[in-house]
Amino acid sequence: MSAFEGTPLDIVLRDCGVTAVAIVGVALEVGIEPTARHAADLGYIPIVVTDACGAGDAAAGDRSLATLEFAGDTILTDVSAFTRALAGGAETG
Repeated sequence: MSAFEGTPLDIVLRDCGVTAVAIVGVALEVGIEPTARHAADLGYIPIVVTDACGAGDAAAGDRSLATLEFAGDTILTDVSAFTRALAGGAETG
């Protein structure tokens, strides 16, 4: 269920020198969590923009975020903090 599985995404990102990926989408428990975990396994810094993510099941989505937070290899942030960070402002978190 990872965006990296069976796609050239890893090769393209590496060719472009990308080291961190922002992840948003419609299914935390199905696509976002596996993509964040896979990104970390591949050596990227995954950044999940939590309020730009949906979930088919709210409780499952909450569990996915809690699992990512517990694992500690994904940055969890919101749209406001993420856009400030892109603009050179406050820290994400």
